[in-house]
Amino acid sequence: MFDFNYFTPTKVIFGKNTENRVAELVKEFGGKKLLIHYGGGSVVRSGLLKRVTDSLDAAGIGYVLLGGAVPNPHLGLVYEGIELCRKENVDFLLAVGGGSAIDSAKAIGYGVANEGDVWDFYDYKRKAKACLPLGVILTIAATGSEMSDSSVITKEEGLVKRGYSSDYCRPKFAIMNPELTMTLPDYQTACGCTDIMMHTMERYFTNGGNMEITDAIAEGLLRTVKKNALILRDDPKNYEARAEVMWAGSLSHNGLTGCGNDGGDWMTHKLEHELGGLYDVAHGAGLAAVWGSWARYVYKNCLPRFKKFALNVMEVEDSGSDEEIAIRGIEALEDFYRSIGMPTNLRELGVEPTEEELKDMAKKCAIGVGGEMGSAKVLNEEAMLAIYRASV
Repeated sequence: MFDFNYFTPTKVIFGKNTENRVAELVKEFGGKKLLIHYGGGSVVRSGLLKRVTDSLDAAGIGYVLLGGAVPNPHLGLVYEGIELCRKENVDFLLAVGGGSAIDSAKAIGYGVANEGDVWDFYDYKRKAKACLPLGVILTIAATGSEMSDSSVITKEEGLVKRGYSSDYCRPKFAIMNPELTMTLPDYQTACGCTDIMMHTMERYFTNGGNMEITDAIAEGLLRTVKKNALILRDDPKNYEARAEVMWAGSLSHNGLTGCGNDGGDWMTHKLEHELGGLYDVAHGAGLAAVWGSWARYVYKNCLPRFKKFALNVMEVEDSGSDEEIAIRGIEALEDFYRSIGMPTNLRELGVEPTEEELKDMAKKCAIGVGGEMGSAKVLNEEAMLAIYRASV
């Protein structure tokens, strides 16, 4: 194992009707004038936004509204939010929605609290020194952004999708009512389950510093999400399954499943970021579409981990060589993806890139990671291109 720091300051309020406590929590963390940031019409149609604003009105807490957050959230809306916050003297952000609204709110928080262009942080030119405090009312179990230190933003010019991480943006509180996820389309539920699993798998497939207890937590989380994703496929209103998946989403990306290792691999996410930036695909589906090609490219360099994953998570038969077991594990996960309606290649994702587009994505991906990156296997631009080609 390696030395590690573990920091998870977010206060979690989990259960039915917990959104009714929003004003109490905003006051607890010192918010006096809020920007409520959300996505599309579902928050409005469901009545959630009105319940939130009614609660704030009753408590005498001021607020302004900014909707429009979309999947692969846009830098342009972030700039709009920064300007609005400064104009209205906002001192606290409230994201109502899923990862897109939360990530966008984090970027707004960076922009308000720091001088200069907020994109500099996502372009790795500067480091943030602060972030406006924020809270979350979660409506989609997927990204884990409600407890994480990370956010991902897409710059419309050039279709560049980049992530930035710092502890400054960790939410002060996260309200999690599993009932709020019951209106999600089945496809979005499946995308969320895929993203949750991938956040854990990115930390699992490493070549250094693994701990027995961290592995046990990670493997248990992965088995739990697999089981409950199938339940939700057949019974979307199942509260217990929704609750299991929602809590797993938070634990998958708050650092817990990476304690003691080398920080994780993260190349599947980096490869997907270019897909999301160029084609605006759902993040979870994009991850599923490239994971198998990534896994087949790297597994020989990380064979003990892939064997352990196959046996302890995918529960394949323990027979044959280590390579045979590892391949069966990869195939079993792809079968699971298909069983919940997720793609396992770019064609199934509905994307048919040209050779030039593949090369462009590989080039952008290499630039985004500083030339090369990976723990299961270090990948350069040539390797990234090979994985993209294999995923077509």
